[in-house]
Amino acid sequence: MADIVITAANVQPRGGKTTDGVAGATLTAGQIVYLDEVAGTYKLADSNGAAALRSPDGITLNSASAGQPIKVHKSGPIVIGGALTAGAAYYLSDTPGGLCPVADVGTGEYATIIGIATSTTVLDVDIQESGVAL
Repeated sequence: MADIVITAANVQPRGGKTTDGVAGATLTAGQIVYLDEVAGTYKLADSNGAAALRSPDGITLNSASAGQPIKVHKSGPIVIGGALTAGAAYYLSDTPGGLCPVADVGTGEYATIIGIATSTTVLDVDIQESGVAL
């Protein structure tokens, strides 16, 4: 399997909690980000990166270049813009900003659930970090 292919133009919140921030890198709608506390900006999360990178804060709702405003979906339903399997859990990928099924979480990666698909297009975001490397 592979990361979920996300069409940025189709990413839409369906309620839940969002926050505003500033992009710390070039970001595309639908990518998973963490808040860089030192810089105060959002950057791409990564399941096998340094500790901060493994602590995702949410999913980008718009695309932005570094220094531009960004809106981050922190919890609740979101049309993710990609094909999901209803009832399946989706995880932070080892591809920066990526979302993947559990089958793609491999050795050395930290298992972090991003959410559960409530349909083939909607992900109910409820980030849960295991803190455990596989």
